[in-house]
Amino acid sequence: MIEDKEEKFESLYTQVQNMSISEKVKLASLGSKEARNLLIKEPNRLIIQAVINSPKLTDDEAVSFAGNKNLTKEVPLLIANKKEFTKSYMVKVALVNNPKTPHPSAIKFLSHMRDKDLRNIAKSKNVPTVLSRTAGKMLVNKGK
Repeated sequence: MIEDKEEKFESLYTQVQNMSISEKVKLASLGSKEARNLLIKEPNRLIIQAVINSPKLTDDEAVSFAGNKNLTKEVPLLIANKKEFTKSYMVKVALVNNPKTPHPSAIKFLSHMRDKDLRNIAKSKNVPTVLSRTAGKMLVNKGK
């Protein structure tokens, strides 16, 4: 059974490699979760936008994409600008913890963080200094 999944994934991977950009955009919009996971790694911005704007994209996928530091800068930017995803607290936390998220967006999300998460961000070496300082100042202003 595991071999079947690997063969299916391998065949999907080879299919994606042989597709044109328009075919990839269509697959990103209408395809499965596995297809979106492959296509989000593409360097072409149109394909990335199609994945993020896909009606089938779930909040869990958005959280994993927002938190993935290996993806291009476009991914956190597009997720941060999409209102339906930024309603989720987990997406906001993932975006703040991703160093590729634009600073203005990440600072805006800091005001929505719980104290525990603000403490973690203030102590974290993985976020930009601007964010950790801002999180520290917010905690001091709250008196915690």
